Amino acid sequence: MLSDDTVLNKALELARSTSWEDFNINELAIGLDISLSDLYRCVRSRDDLADLLFDRADTNMLDASQKPGFIQQTAEARLAHCISSWLETLAPYKPLVREMLGYKLEPGHIHLQAHGITRISRTVQWFLTAARWQPQGLSRIVTELGVTSVYVITFGRFLSDDKLNPPHLKAQLQARLQPLAPPQ
Repeated sequence: MLSDDTVLNKALELARSTSWEDFNINELAIGLDISLSDLYRCVRSRDDLADLLFDRADTNMLDASQKPGFIQQTAEARLAHCISSWLETLAPYKPLVREMLGYKLEPGHIHLQAHGITRISRTVQWFLTAARWQPQGLSRIVTELGVTSVYVITFGRFLSDDKLNPPHLKAQLQARLQPLAPPQ
């Protein structure tokens, strides 16, 4: 059985040579030298491939939160580090990510849009968990709304500007997150 990384890497390679729109599952099976039914056991759609890329970003962000010195940072610095680490994973694929999201936002893809909302919520939860920022009660609700807003706005800015990279965003993120931070 092929690993998710092998399948995703080949899909990204193929899509980068054309576009996400022109890339298709048949060409992925051929590129991996497997049958469509074997590929179906790994991924069932192009959207599954997009999810694998976002899963990779989640995993890399979680790994970054385990590095020495991470926990000694302020809460907003830890959270900014998590979000910028997540974006770093996507940076080499920025044009493809824009196309993936465009596909998900097409009017006929309401099922993908609903899944996208839960995906955003899950990612924000992992950001907060990795940053060891776990408010309770009303503070939790306000924090989650605030962090979600900062994340979505930052992600949009990141995708819309080819020159904007995660290290440049880190200080801006930290400043935006500071009002939401728990007292030190």
